[in-house]
Amino acid sequence: MTGSPPRHITVLGSTGSIGRNALDVVRRTPGAYVVDALAANANVDLLAAQIREFSPRAVAVHDRGAAAKLREMMPGLDVLEGQKGLAEVAARPVDTVLCAVVGAAGLPPLLAAIDAGNRIALANKEPLVMAGQLVMARAEKRGVDILPVDSEHSAIFQCLGGRSAAGVRCILLTASGGPFYGRTREELRGITPEQAARHPRWRMGAKISVDSATLMNKGLEIIEAMHLFGVPHDRIGVVIHPESVVHGLVEFADGNILAQMGVTDMRAPIAYALAYPGRAAEPVERLDLARLGSLTFAAPDTEAFPCLELARGAARSGAGAPAVLNGANEQAVAAFCAGRIPFLAIGDVVAGALERESGLPGGTLAEILDADRRARAAADEIITRLEGCR
Repeated sequence: MTGSPPRHITVLGSTGSIGRNALDVVRRTPGAYVVDALAANANVDLLAAQIREFSPRAVAVHDRGAAAKLREMMPGLDVLEGQKGLAEVAARPVDTVLCAVVGAAGLPPLLAAIDAGNRIALANKEPLVMAGQLVMARAEKRGVDILPVDSEHSAIFQCLGGRSAAGVRCILLTASGGPFYGRTREELRGITPEQAARHPRWRMGAKISVDSATLMNKGLEIIEAMHLFGVPHDRIGVVIHPESVVHGLVEFADGNILAQMGVTDMRAPIAYALAYPGRAAEPVERLDLARLGSLTFAAPDTEAFPCLELARGAARSGAGAPAVLNGANEQAVAAFCAGRIPFLAIGDVVAGALERESGLPGGTLAEILDADRRARAAADEIITRLEGCR
C-alpha cells in the first residue's frame, strides 16, 4: 500500500477486542488509513480515548445512557445513539466498514453498511449464522465484497485465492480446543466463568471465549463458512489444533491441500482484510517454524462438547434453526457468565430451545428476527427452570 492514498474506514465495535486490534493496525501503519467513524456499546471511557487519538467524523454509542455520558465528557461532539445510530454510522460512505459488534446486535448495522455499498470486513459471525442467505444475497445485489476477519475464515479465503468452491472437496476449520481440551464431560462440572474465559492462545472477549470453551464457536463458524464460501455443511470439518498456527485448510478435488499458517494474533487477519487485495507491511511478528518444532491435530470430542453437533444439526435443518441456535446460545452464555447456570447447562439450554422452536421459517428478515426472539424466550424459560432446580 506504499504510495497509495489512505483508505477510509469505519470500526463498529471499536472498544471490543477486534476493534482495539483494528485500531492498533491503524496505529502501526501511519498514513495507510483514516478512521472516519467509530461505534461502541457502552465503554465510553475507552471510546473517548479513541476519539482523541483518531479524530473520527462520526461516533455512535448503542447504550443511550452511555451516549449521554459521552456527550457530557466531550461537549460539542455529535454522538448518534441506539441501534439507529449504529446503522447511520455504518451507512456513511467509506472504503471499508469493519463489523465487530458482538452477537445478533451486529445484523442491522451490517445490512445498513451493505445497502450503502460499503465493502465489509466481517468479524462477528452471528449475522451470517442468523441470516446468511439474506446477507449474502443482499451483498451480491449491491456488488459488495464481504471479507472475513475471523482467523479461520480469513485462512480459507486466502487458501481459495479467488477460486470457485466448485473444485473444493472439503474445508477444514481448526480449533485450539479451548481451555478444557482433553477433559471429559465429568471433569467439566464446576467450571467457572473465569476459567472458561481464560483462553490458552487468543485474547478475546468473554462471549467468544466461552463459545470457544464449549466448541460452539466452531459450530457457528461452520454455518458462517457455508454462506461465505458456498460449501454445504457436510463438506466442512473441524480439527483440533492446540498450537493455533494452522488457521484453516482447503482440500481440493485432486487431493491437494492448502493450509494458511501464522502467529496467533488477530491483527494479522484484520490487516489482511483492511489492505485487501494488497498486504500490510509486517503488522505482526513473523512465524518461526524452527522454534515451533511440531504441530498436532486431533478429532473433536463431541460427547464432552455437544455444542458442535447442535450447530451441525441447525445447519442441516436450515430455515430459522440457525437463528434459534444463535439466540439461545447468547442467552445461555450470558446466564452462565452471570452465575445463573453451570457450564454444562449451556448446551442443554440450546438443545431445549432448538427442540421447542424447531421448524421456524427463516427466509425473511422479519422471520429471522422472530426466530431469534422466540429462541431467547425459550432459553430464558429453560434457564429459570434450571435455576429453580439448583
